[in-house]
Amino acid sequence: MSNNLILYFSRPGENYFGGQIKEIDKGNTEKVAEIIQNAVGGDLFKVETEEEYPNDYYQTVDISRRELKENTRPKLKDMLDNVDDYDNIVVAGPIWCGTYPMAIFTLLDNLDLSDKNIFPVTTHEGSGLASTVRDLEKNYQGINIKNKLAVYGSNINDSKEQIRNWAINNLQ
Repeated sequence: MSNNLILYFSRPGENYFGGQIKEIDKGNTEKVAEIIQNAVGGDLFKVETEEEYPNDYYQTVDISRRELKENTRPKLKDMLDNVDDYDNIVVAGPIWCGTYPMAIFTLLDNLDLSDKNIFPVTTHEGSGLASTVRDLEKNYQGINIKNKLAVYGSNINDSKEQIRNWAINNLQ
């Protein structure tokens, strides 16, 4: 069995669900990360910014647009020193402005990802993986991108078996 690390960024509060804004207690990507961990094991690492994003969906969108435009790397509450003990690294996050939240890049910038199997996972409401794979390849030369997974955030409950099967087929 491989050693798996599931890095994820997730945000509760107001989220976009197929044309509507709904309040959720747990972020969609966190749910996906937990399903993956339950299916194949591994360590979870939640990427959390020092300054929390607002509960308000539209305020968070404005901040995420500014962070992307300025290529900001928000400060994180915790950092990983290394990922030497892991074969597989799942990089999971929602699609914000066409890519991962910039906080994910803050964490990845500080890790040596060479010789690691990187599995991009996204939650979205229609944009799939967007530019996440391209952005990973552009920012981290020589990484080994493996099978990807994109899940509709508003459809997590109906996608549990798909997520579980993806994890079993790719991370064991």
